[in-house]
Amino acid sequence: MALPPPFRPWLTVVCVLPVLMDQIPGVLQKCIYDEVQAEVRKVRLEPATSQGRGFYSQRLETNPRVGASPQPIRIHTWITRESDNLPEAERRRVMMAVEEGVDKVSSLLSVPRIVGPLLLSRDISKYCKFVWSNSGGANSNRCGRANVNYRNETCLDVTIPDQHLSGCYIYPQPDSPYRTVLRAEGSGVSDTDFLLYLHIGSTHKCRAEPDVWAYAAHCQTDTDGRPVAAVVVICRDRLTQQTYKHQATVQMVIHELFHVLGFSKDLFPTWTDCSTHTHGGAKCSPQKTVVRPDGSGQLRIFSPSVISVLQKHLRSSEPELGGLLENLHVSPGRGSSHWEALLLQGSIMTAVLEESSTVRIDPLTLAAFQDTGWYSVDLGRAQNLVWGQGEGAQFGSVSSCQNRTSAFFCSGSGLGCHFLHLHKGECQTDPYLEGCRIYKPLKNASECWKKENSVRSPGDKLRVEVWGRDSRCFFSNLSRHTHFPVDSSSVGGQCYRHRCTGPNSYQIQVSGSDWVDCPAGGTVQISGYQGVVFCPDRRLCLYPDVTPPSDDEDTASHTSPVQGGTWSTPLTNPTMVSVVILLLL
Repeated sequence: MALPPPFRPWLTVVCVLPVLMDQIPGVLQKCIYDEVQAEVRKVRLEPATSQGRGFYSQRLETNPRVGASPQPIRIHTWITRESDNLPEAERRRVMMAVEEGVDKVSSLLSVPRIVGPLLLSRDISKYCKFVWSNSGGANSNRCGRANVNYRNETCLDVTIPDQHLSGCYIYPQPDSPYRTVLRAEGSGVSDTDFLLYLHIGSTHKCRAEPDVWAYAAHCQTDTDGRPVAAVVVICRDRLTQQTYKHQATVQMVIHELFHVLGFSKDLFPTWTDCSTHTHGGAKCSPQKTVVRPDGSGQLRIFSPSVISVLQKHLRSSEPELGGLLENLHVSPGRGSSHWEALLLQGSIMTAVLEESSTVRIDPLTLAAFQDTGWYSVDLGRAQNLVWGQGEGAQFGSVSSCQNRTSAFFCSGSGLGCHFLHLHKGECQTDPYLEGCRIYKPLKNASECWKKENSVRSPGDKLRVEVWGRDSRCFFSNLSRHTHFPVDSSSVGGQCYRHRCTGPNSYQIQVSGSDWVDCPAGGTVQISGYQGVVFCPDRRLCLYPDVTPPSDDEDTASHTSPVQGGTWSTPLTNPTMVSVVILLLL
């Protein structure tokens, strides 16, 4: 009996994971990262000079990637004063989600640590009315006259405190050492490699874009181009919903952090190549053009680790197999800061993210960070993507779904299983799939691992299915009816127990049955039932990290003490860096 063409339902969000999980399928959460980043003026940190102390006087004596062993990036998160007006429950839930997201990113990305306190630069075009441009003068390129309207430095409308900023000075004469202090040198932020300014509120963009849950932008980079400061704005109204989901918000934070740390079309041209380093202190050199069009004109990231990881994932020897970038709502040749959904469905960096248990911090995303030249990444910490595994170089094209050459796609509008087999699904599409259809989790009671769904599933009136932690979704047309022939068109997704007996080898158990072998890629009949169960090949018992979330993973059950405006929670992993969330004064 042939398996009918796959069909999937979907509940998806754009860019940031939806905090609401009971939305009508088809309603997307919008990511406006590229739009927001384009509005932000970036400042590059300057090495220390006679104008001020600065931490870079220590760091730039030798190349930091040669002279220092990379360590987990230390991210300090500062919450704006305006965000402090949140009710206690809302504040606690968002702080826990932010802290968990920051911890996760810190455990994945390592950098040569900054020596001394992190001190951001001021924008000379803001505080200075004119600059001495005579190349031979002692004060060449220094400020000659102050802008009387200068007030402060901002990043995405968040005011950066003076104590985080270097000083700025005015040199009234082109050759005189005499100077006046416009702003004194700040103390900087200790033990920090990246400053994250967090604002929670109902901003203009939140009000104007009801489908936006959060947005972010980086605003300062170091002398090698690595971002060192950014703002993440979380729309406050999204925190008050009764169906708020903790893990969805954690993934939202991770997604936005990945953008501002380097996964950005604004930063792709500044990725560096450190592969030819010697220990002589030479600087990393800019990579050749990282993003360029493929044969069809769609932009891809062509960098060494990305190509290697994608070749391994698709089992292809194609030498120029770059990471495909999203092309929806993108002007020709302009690129995007998201992966193409057809190629990398389920990745944390696609523009559309599904229900949180189906989202993966995938190998290709971590490979991209490895290729920035700024980070050391243990690719072994990536989560298995599963989507497209072993499908060849043509996977991810519209033709691969239209020609039905891959079982990952479906047609029609029927019921089945999400490709991770944790959820029942319905065959649907979204704008990012370009007409292709995949099985997306059902709106209600899709999770096979939730035992309580056994009383919520109207399609299992005869109690064929079994829900629980070890249950997975199987295509099946099993029925207890014995007086009528089985209709093969009734195949759909059903939840049965499973247990692994080896790699890609497992047994299943339906309601009232014994454990029976389910041959991967074949079918099995169950004594006492009509119909068959289709046994998925290379989807079960191969990926140890594809599991249901833990019981408390989506409930913010732990609390963080508040002491003098500082939020600090001990980490369970002692090798991870500590994260301190401080009140912006």
